[in-house]
Amino acid sequence: MDAQLLPLISELFDSKGYEIQLIPAHDRGRNVVYTCESEDAEEKILRIAFLNDRSREDYLGEIEFVRYLFEHGASISDVISSRNGNLLEELTFNNWTYFITLFKKAKGKMLVENHYQYREGVPINEYYYNCGKVLGKLHQLSKGYTAVHHRYSFIEKYNSEYIDKLIPNSLPQLKDKLLEILKTLEGLDRNLETFGMVHFDYNDGNYLIDFDTGQITVFDFDNSCYCWYLFDLAGLWIQGVGWIQFEPDAGKRRKFMDDYFETILAGYRSETRIDDFMLDKLPLFIQVTLLENVVDTFEVLRNKGNKPECDEELSYLIKCLEDDIPFKGFFHKIYSCEAPF
Repeated sequence: MDAQLLPLISELFDSKGYEIQLIPAHDRGRNVVYTCESEDAEEKILRIAFLNDRSREDYLGEIEFVRYLFEHGASISDVISSRNGNLLEELTFNNWTYFITLFKKAKGKMLVENHYQYREGVPINEYYYNCGKVLGKLHQLSKGYTAVHHRYSFIEKYNSEYIDKLIPNSLPQLKDKLLEILKTLEGLDRNLETFGMVHFDYNDGNYLIDFDTGQITVFDFDNSCYCWYLFDLAGLWIQGVGWIQFEPDAGKRRKFMDDYFETILAGYRSETRIDDFMLDKLPLFIQVTLLENVVDTFEVLRNKGNKPECDEELSYLIKCLEDDIPFKGFFHKIYSCEAPF
């Protein structure tokens, strides 16, 4: 790729003179990603998608949504057009197709890069509030979005036939529980206020923070799809457990999570509306995030040709699903503060 594709890509995106460096992939990464740095211009991020499980329509659906959000004031990394004026370029090499996209690099750095220390002298509640506010803006804009190229819907991918095929027959109770959750989701409203394009992976690995101002800039809409907005909020709830995961007192963990999520919702509701009848379904959507996590794990095992085996983390999630343990078991006796999840 470095020898054959990058020179072609540099021509397409006029990135000569940039120092291009590979970003190490994480365990479940789908793409090859590079930083493009230059002393005379802003830093960019080059993404090369090579897996054959998504179509050109899928990628166009993602980046058109990104461009729409950016043009309407969302705090996200914009996509950059090629020299041909295209947001997406397609190259075929050795009978394999690659989809190439260039993004502006967000300002700031990840929370983990700052050792999970927030802005000096500023209460951490500002961060929680901003997380909710930025997400609320994304969802509010999504409510007015009309796609030209459509992304898939959650209910199209996560269906009973797919679950039955993917989950091993050696886990019949898990399979039944996942199908039960999907059946419950089928009965939920899918109107403009509750259902639309979501990020689907909104967490501190997919946004940068400007530690001078607290501004959050979101990126990586690679998993974006049509889903209930509450899915992203459930993901934020789960993200919050990291701040209190080593607390041995379950009552104190619950009190923290109630306060944390109340601040998230205050930020969220400063940008968009969410009704209490949907918020009452938060425990259900936390289970849905576990469903997505389990499905993703089995997909990775399948794609690598590995035998489907359950490690400790996967076994924990399966236990929560099979036994209907709410809130990812965070307030249940199954949870260990010495070895979280």
